[in-house]
Amino acid sequence: MANPTEPSEGAAGSPPEPTPDPGGLDAMTRRSRKSTRTQPSRAGRDLPAAIVVGLVLLAVVLTGLFWLPLAFVATVAIFGVVGSWEVSRALIGGGIDTPLVPLAVAGVALPFSAYYGGLEALGMAFTASALLVFLWRIIEGPAKSVPSIVASIFVLTWVPLLLSFAVLLLNEPDGHLLVTTMLLLVVSNDTFGYLVGVLFGKRPMAPKISPKKSWEGFAGSVAGATVVGIAAAVFLLDAPWGVGIPLAVATVVAATAGDLAESMVKRELGIKDMSNILPGHGGVMDRLDSVLFAIPVTYILTILLMPGAL
Repeated sequence: MANPTEPSEGAAGSPPEPTPDPGGLDAMTRRSRKSTRTQPSRAGRDLPAAIVVGLVLLAVVLTGLFWLPLAFVATVAIFGVVGSWEVSRALIGGGIDTPLVPLAVAGVALPFSAYYGGLEALGMAFTASALLVFLWRIIEGPAKSVPSIVASIFVLTWVPLLLSFAVLLLNEPDGHLLVTTMLLLVVSNDTFGYLVGVLFGKRPMAPKISPKKSWEGFAGSVAGATVVGIAAAVFLLDAPWGVGIPLAVATVVAATAGDLAESMVKRELGIKDMSNILPGHGGVMDRLDSVLFAIPVTYILTILLMPGAL
C-alpha cells in the first residue's frame, strides 16, 4: 500500500512533472529569498558595497598622498566639483537655484591655489570665487538672487574650502602622514561607530536628524579612534602618544558633527542621499560628510599640539 505522503510514480517509474504554481508556495519562497538578498543592513546601507567603494577611494587618495602629490590635489578638486554639483542639484530640488559654473571653477581653483600658494592664496581664491558667484548671479538676472548667492556661498564654504585644508596639510613637512592620520581617524570613527552602533545601539543621538546614529556608536567611535590616534601619533607622526588622544577625540566630534550636518540638510530638502554615484554610500557628499569637518580640525590641532610640524 502506497504512503499517501509520498508522490506516486508514473507508468515508467519516474515521478510526474510538478504542477506549475505561479502564485503559490514556490513564488512566495522566491520573493522571500529575493527580499532577503536585497534587504539592507541595520545601518541602512549595503555594507559590502560600502566597504569596497570605501577601500577603493582610500587607495586612490593614499596613492596620491605618497607618490603623486598633484594627483592628490586633482582628486581633491574632483571631489570638490562633484560635491558642489550634488549639493547644487539638491538645492534646486528645494527651490534654490545655485550657479554651477562658478562653483565648479571654485572646486578646481581653491585646492590648486592652496597647493601652490598656501593659506594666503587659498583665502584670495575663496574671495575671488565668492565675487564670481555674486557677479554671475547679477548678470543672470535679479530673480531670487539673494537666496541664490547665500546658498552658493554656503556650498562654496562647505565643500571646496573645507576640502582644500587637506592640501594645506599636504604642503607641510610630513604632510602626507598628517593627512593619512586624519583619514585613519575618520575611517576609525565610521567603522567603530557602525559596528558598535549595530551591535549595541539603543539611544539615538539626534532622532529627528539621524535616527540610526546612537550614543553607543559614538562611544565606540571615540574608543576606537583613540587607540588608532595613539598608534598614529607614535608610529606615523613621531609625536608623544598623548597627542593622539585629543586629536582622536576632536576628530570624532568634528566628523560626527559633519555627518549630522549633512543629514540635517538632506532632511530639510527631503532627500535620502545627495546622489547615487557611489554604491553603498550614495553620493560623494555622503562619503565626505565626516571628512569635511575633520580636515580643518586636524589642521588647527596640528598647529596647537605639534608647533614644529607647521
